[in-house]
Amino acid sequence: MDGQRAEDGRDEAWVARRREAAAAQADRLARAEAAETEVARRQVRDFVERARAAGIPTEELRAVDAAGTRYRTGVQGWALRRDGRAGVGEDGAFYLLAVPLTGAERLVGRLRGVRVAPSDPPLVWGRGGRDGDSIALAELLERRLGGG
Repeated sequence: MDGQRAEDGRDEAWVARRREAAAAQADRLARAEAAETEVARRQVRDFVERARAAGIPTEELRAVDAAGTRYRTGVQGWALRRDGRAGVGEDGAFYLLAVPLTGAERLVGRLRGVRVAPSDPPLVWGRGGRDGDSIALAELLERRLGGG
């Protein structure tokens, strides 16, 4: 017997139930992630309003590669981290500014700058990283409003 038990369908039914359970779990995770993203987007929009009201000046956000070289992006906003790897644009979008560039792309980037696209903001920056590297987005935004 090969373990399928096709004659009574018990194993196929178990596989079908497991498949359904996995799909339901994936759906729950996707909904939770979407809810977290919406909360984070509201925090970013609130940050933009508060930064403008406080008169915190914007600057051109600079992308950074693995070697630490910085590149123009054409996006005006506020850098959130001293390492320059995240920022918020005046448009209220969240930007990941760490860019992986090849040798040729580095040269073009130095001449023309690089394009960065808005990203979904994380509710916790650095989640899953090393101990001490994660911080709640709300705290990161508050620090930036406070001049940090």
